Amino acid sequence: MLAQALLFLIDTFLGLFAAVLLVRFYLQVMRAPARNPLSHFVLAVTDWIVRPARRVIPGWGGLDLSTLVLAWATEFLLLVASRLVQMMVIGELPMPVAGFALLAVVAIVRTSLYILMGALILQAVLSWVAPHSPVAPVLNGLVRPFLQPIQRRVPPVGNVDLSPLLLIVAVQLVLMLLIPWLGGLVAGLLGG
Repeated sequence: MLAQALLFLIDTFLGLFAAVLLVRFYLQVMRAPARNPLSHFVLAVTDWIVRPARRVIPGWGGLDLSTLVLAWATEFLLLVASRLVQMMVIGELPMPVAGFALLAVVAIVRTSLYILMGALILQAVLSWVAPHSPVAPVLNGLVRPFLQPIQRRVPPVGNVDLSPLLLIVAVQLVLMLLIPWLGGLVAGLLGG
């Protein structure tokens, strides 16, 4: 029972921190407006580690690679810490470091899909209740590149844009089918 509580704490804190780092990365990629509560929160939570990492990990092509590498490293640390707790309790065999590195990439993709889904849901709710919220332009900047191809092909039905719903369904299918398959493939290849 103590091991479950420890796994919960590790997963919660490291998982949320990796998600916030990814949000920071995507806000920069999408050139989202910086003057909003979400950006201020993300900067306040992550600046302590991103700024020193930028001295070591340079950007590339306008991308802040230090933030992305830190998100990957956080997912890597989460996987290693979780496996260590499981090894102490259950006695599982260790996985090669390459396995954790590849599984951390799969975790980054999974977390990115959850961020997209959360942004879609928040954007839809805000468009109904507070369309002029300071967070609305940020959410629009995050989801617009994914919604536009669908909006070009699927016209509104009765003045209702169904593209967010279709994108959520597509993201859910990827999370249900592709992500577990990739995780299983990596674990199978490396004997984890």
